[in-house]
Amino acid sequence: MSYFLELVGSGLTRGSIYALIALGYTMVYGIIQLINFAHGEIYMLGAFIALIVAGALTIHGFSGWAILLLAGLVAAVYAAAYGYTLERIAYRPLRNAPRLSPLISAIGMSLFLQNYVMLAQTPDFLPFPALIPEFAFMEPVAHIIGSAEVLILATSAVLMIALTVLIKYSRIGKAMRATQQDMAMARLVGIDVDRVISFTFVVGSVLAAIGGVLVGSYLGQINFTIGFMAGIKAFTAAVLGGIGNIPGAVLGGLVLGLTEALAAGYVSSAYEDVFAFGVLVLILILRPSGLLGRAVREKV
Repeated sequence: MSYFLELVGSGLTRGSIYALIALGYTMVYGIIQLINFAHGEIYMLGAFIALIVAGALTIHGFSGWAILLLAGLVAAVYAAAYGYTLERIAYRPLRNAPRLSPLISAIGMSLFLQNYVMLAQTPDFLPFPALIPEFAFMEPVAHIIGSAEVLILATSAVLMIALTVLIKYSRIGKAMRATQQDMAMARLVGIDVDRVISFTFVVGSVLAAIGGVLVGSYLGQINFTIGFMAGIKAFTAAVLGGIGNIPGAVLGGLVLGLTEALAAGYVSSAYEDVFAFGVLVLILILRPSGLLGRAVREKV
C-alpha cells in the first residue's frame, strides 16, 4: 500500500507541473487558436535563470528559503519578459496570416531558444542546488512523499486557484474571456485585444518558469533540452483535458502524471510514455474534444 501511495504522490507531483505548463498552452490557444510550441523553452529558461541567480545569492551569503523565493521571483520576471517579447516579435505580426505561418514561427522560436541556451551555457547537464528545504513534520511519511513533492503540489495548487480567481473575477480576466468568445466584438466594445493577448503570454510564462524552478530543485539537474519533452507532455495534458479549457488542462496534467507514475512503477519506466500517449489516443477516440472540452462549431 505504501508503494502505491508513493507512486500516487510522484504522479501528482509530475502531473501538477504538467498542469502548470499546460495552462500556458491552453490559455493562448483559447484566445488566438495558436499552439505556442516555444512555451516549453520558457520553462527551461526559468530553470536556467534560477540556477544563475541561486549561484549569485549563495556567493553573497544567502541561504534556504531566501534563495528559493528570490530565484523564483527573478525567474518569473525574466520569463514574463521573454513571453511578452515572443508574442510581440514572433506572433503578433502574423496575427492575420494563414494558420500555418504562426505555427512555423512557434517551432522556429523553440529551436532558436534551445540553441541560444546551449551556446550561452553548455550542452551538458548542470547540477541544480536543492533549494527546497526538508520539513520536520514530513519525517513520519518521508518514505511515501517528500518535502519537495509537498511544496510542488501546494505551490501548483495555489497558483492554479489564483489563476482561476483572476480569470473569473478580475477586469483583465473578464477581458480575456470576452476576447476568447469573440475577438472582433471585444474590439468593438473597447477591449485592447493586443494587451489581453500579451498579458496571456506573460501569465503563462510566469507559471512555466515557476514550474522550471521547482522541478530543477526537485530533480537536481537541468539542461537545454528539458523544455522540449516537458512542453510535449504539457501540450498532451492540455489536449487530454480539452484544449482551451483551464480546468481541463489541470485535470489532463494530473491524469497524465498519474498514468506515467503507475506505468513506471508496475510495468517499466521504459514504457511510461507509451502508456501516457496511449491514454491520450484512447480518450481522443472516445471523446475527441478531451475530458472537459466541448465540441464547438467553427465560426465562419
